[in-house]
Amino acid sequence: MRTRILAVAIVGFGVALSHTAMTGHIQQLFADEKVSAGSIILPRPEQSFRGHIGRTAKDSTKDFPEPVRAPKGAPNVVVFMTDDVGFGASSAFGGPIPTPTCDRLAKAGLRYTQFHTTALCSPTRAALLAGRNHHSCATGVIMEAGTGFPGYNTLMPKSCGTFAEVLKQNGYNTSWYGKNHNVPDWQSSQAGPFDLWPTGLGFEYFYGFVGGDTSQWNPTLFEGTKPVEKPRGEKDYHLDRDLADRAIAWIRMQKAVAPDRPFFAYYTTGTAHAPHHAPKDWIARFRGKFDQGWDKVREETFARQKQLGIIPNNANLTPRPKEIAAWDSLNADQKKLFARMMEVYAAALAHADHQMGRVMDAIAEAGQLENTLVIFIQGDNGASAEGSPQGLLNELTFFNAVPEDFKEVLRRMDELGGPTTFNHYPVGWAHAMDTPFQWTKQIASHFGGTRNGLVISWPRRIKERGGIRTQFHHVIDIAPTILEAVGVQAPAEINGIAQKPIEGVSMLYTFDDDKAPSRRRTQYFEMLGNRAIYNDGWVAATTPTDPPWISTPSNIDIDRYQWELYNINEDFTQANDLAAKEPTKLRQMQDLFWVEAAHYNALPIDNSKVERLDVSNRPSLTQGRTSFTYYAGLVRIPEGAAPDIKNKSFRIAADVEITTGGAEGMLITHGGRFAGYGLYVLDGRPAFLYNLAGVVRYKVAAKAPLSPGKHTVLFDFKYDGGGLGKGGKGTLSVDGKSVAEGKIERTLPFRMSLDETLDCGEDTGTPVSEDYAGKMPFKFTGKLDKVVIQLGDSQLAAQEQKSVHDVQAALKTRE
Repeated sequence: MRTRILAVAIVGFGVALSHTAMTGHIQQLFADEKVSAGSIILPRPEQSFRGHIGRTAKDSTKDFPEPVRAPKGAPNVVVFMTDDVGFGASSAFGGPIPTPTCDRLAKAGLRYTQFHTTALCSPTRAALLAGRNHHSCATGVIMEAGTGFPGYNTLMPKSCGTFAEVLKQNGYNTSWYGKNHNVPDWQSSQAGPFDLWPTGLGFEYFYGFVGGDTSQWNPTLFEGTKPVEKPRGEKDYHLDRDLADRAIAWIRMQKAVAPDRPFFAYYTTGTAHAPHHAPKDWIARFRGKFDQGWDKVREETFARQKQLGIIPNNANLTPRPKEIAAWDSLNADQKKLFARMMEVYAAALAHADHQMGRVMDAIAEAGQLENTLVIFIQGDNGASAEGSPQGLLNELTFFNAVPEDFKEVLRRMDELGGPTTFNHYPVGWAHAMDTPFQWTKQIASHFGGTRNGLVISWPRRIKERGGIRTQFHHVIDIAPTILEAVGVQAPAEINGIAQKPIEGVSMLYTFDDDKAPSRRRTQYFEMLGNRAIYNDGWVAATTPTDPPWISTPSNIDIDRYQWELYNINEDFTQANDLAAKEPTKLRQMQDLFWVEAAHYNALPIDNSKVERLDVSNRPSLTQGRTSFTYYAGLVRIPEGAAPDIKNKSFRIAADVEITTGGAEGMLITHGGRFAGYGLYVLDGRPAFLYNLAGVVRYKVAAKAPLSPGKHTVLFDFKYDGGGLGKGGKGTLSVDGKSVAEGKIERTLPFRMSLDETLDCGEDTGTPVSEDYAGKMPFKFTGKLDKVVIQLGDSQLAAQEQKSVHDVQAALKTRE
């Protein structure tokens, strides 16, 4: 398959490399392809019985099969990875945010200053676990944007087995804590399938969340594949602390019960992805620390990076793009609010680092620190510029093109970081956290999107303390590094499936030699149409056509992108574009990109964004269905498996029985505090509430309570049509009689929630209405027979189609 695609790339893109150069590169590609994955087959064949079986037990000799054991002296392995943390954020890499855990690991080991990710979440995580490029893993984009091409369908092939699976089948215990975001959008419900969940990827234990982000105060948690709720009565619960508690307990259990067996713990906090949540006392620690603004912070970080030797002395600070406001141009209120947003972000990252420090302390207390290989990846991509120029009180406003009022955000400034916000900082801070580079998360063409700090510590093996390594490496190199450190080969076959060759290269050679030439000579990058190619110190990169905080890309033709050229051996920060001076070199690099892109399944290149989020692009459990029936206790159904009431008419009918003393509680809800809807009974009175991303709450409620006995409570919504996110009229009736009517002026066009779910008979997570916030989980106290949701109206069928034009027009309103 790859041979054919490669040939197409060579012919179809007019490759201009000389015959000798092209032949040499193709030979190298296929030489790499033929690198043996070893002769190991996992699981290993069953052992033959080596005892003796006689007529009775007395004249027989017992023999137990030898258990699988890890190689002698194999280290424990811990991989930490933070979320949306740029190269210039952590103090370990000169940033303004104190990260003492990362710092102490760096002082005990090595810092890598030319380590790279894919520029986006799910792709980086897939590439890390598999040791293969993200398109090879069918994860060229996030799980919610998969399309039907081999590099983009989000179904990680079984031929891309994870190093966790290899470790598990070589005598390790394995566990995963925190963020996943590697389950295909339509497979994230309790109906499964579960083979691409963590427990299907080599992890014996998983505790965390499956989606792209979640509230730290009210997370949507799973243990294995089972939905679980946070402890209701725990005061000041925070997910980062919970993750550390779980990891510590698991590690202690492993060493108490099987002290000679090594463990692998994969710890992927959702911090510092939005929402930026931190305890108040941690936020207070940063009061006033960022009043100087993002321009000055960037300059301060740049100076520290040189002082620490993180960047060379001849490095140049890339300029702030004109699309980002100068700090000095802001008014006093903007400065006050934006500084607070950065204080909250810093507190969230510092607090998460502290929790990871507790895990390291537990490893030390267990006497395991000396022979524990710790890999700390500071960010799965660059800092996120998805928070808009003014930052966000609620991230769901951005995803639904619902504008926030600056005055309202300012009024609620003290709530930032707490449970009533789903907040994000402005793009100016994201740019500062990516110092000294251009651009941010999503932009795979430039190091602001792909350069992340890496720390490796292994006291038994790494003798240099506090060293710096400058070899060029990529996240796909982590898996082979771990396998070589452990002393096992990448298998030729896992669970009956032949394995693709590992595409990464081990970094173990760098442990003892800071001057060793990089063994990664070539690496392509691609994300949402932004492209780059690295080869022996040169980088060719497309110029981004749109900043990542713009939701409506210009969708310029792929072949009309401008290209830039950098010699990063002399220009560490990509500050000096040589494209005009070196046209021949640029063309060679461009051609090399197409060869690599074809080889690793990155084709076809697609620069669309919003269109890919349309669920009709992917398989769906709800496709073609217009009627859904739910019963009390059916909870935690994610949006990908729930009825899609957006941009259409719908009816919700609940059959209930009210006891003599009255009843109240949730009948059905989807979403929560930050967006969603709910049909419920409060103080005996039925009500329907529609939460427009926390900006407006539309309520249609009866004045009279329900009498004892059986009733059908019905909410009927007639959509106005005329595009996406329009309004409509809602009618609430009881037993066929209208009891309340109301106009819902505007609806959610794109996302009902980011992490919350559909629940019947109660409300998990956060309340959709603050009216019953003190009564959570607000279980219905009467008898709920069933709830039926009916979608659509034949008269509006044509208006329910989500055209690309409608999507872009709606988002233009947001901007």
